[in-house]
Amino acid sequence: MFELLSRIVELLQSTLDSPWLWLIVAAVAGLDALLPFMPSETTVVTVAVLLGVDLPRLALLVVVAAVGALLGDCLSHWIGRRAGPRMLALLQRGEKGQARYDWARNQLARHGSLLIVAARYIPGGRVATGLATGSMGVPWGRFIALDALGASIWAVYSVLIGCIGGASFADEPHKGLLLSFAIGLLMMGVIEIVRRLRSRYAAQRLPDGDPERVRLPARGGAQRGARRGSAKLSGLDR
Repeated sequence: MFELLSRIVELLQSTLDSPWLWLIVAAVAGLDALLPFMPSETTVVTVAVLLGVDLPRLALLVVVAAVGALLGDCLSHWIGRRAGPRMLALLQRGEKGQARYDWARNQLARHGSLLIVAARYIPGGRVATGLATGSMGVPWGRFIALDALGASIWAVYSVLIGCIGGASFADEPHKGLLLSFAIGLLMMGVIEIVRRLRSRYAAQRLPDGDPERVRLPARGGAQRGARRGSAKLSGLDR
């Protein structure tokens, strides 16, 4: 296993001076906003490990990853705005789709700013949030400012994880990759546990009849739901 990983690392190291590498990093970071199976964080962490302690190129990696993620989120937001009611109906398709949309709309109504910044740390949250914020009419300026902050934090976080692995095993980057991936999995596990505990605590405190709960609009009334959502979201966390 280590021998195979070492050969893969050697192959990847030969691409570090290619401009195509940076385009791939930006593209993967961006497409993750629409295709949640894209390995955006894995890609950034891997490149950071291979760069080692090359601070100028690590800084460039942060910028490329953040810009790519921001552009992808903006595309997702734009699609949500253009599709409007049709996107609302699509997001509500199926039981899982309804659950994701209900979650995104409820969280946007309650914690709009925090959700846009932190959605990328929640499985499927980035896709649901980008499309939902667009379809619900969150203003462009507000979305871009908050998402740029979230993308920057994510890029720095991912590069730092890779940098730890690269610095710890400068002469054995395959071991650095394993260490970085282990750290990343641990961090994601902690984030998910905290999120679940907070959700459970919030659900216990919120009675079923609480007016703060957001109901899903009926399919035939998607446009009315979009208008109500837009009106409510326009005053989020001012």
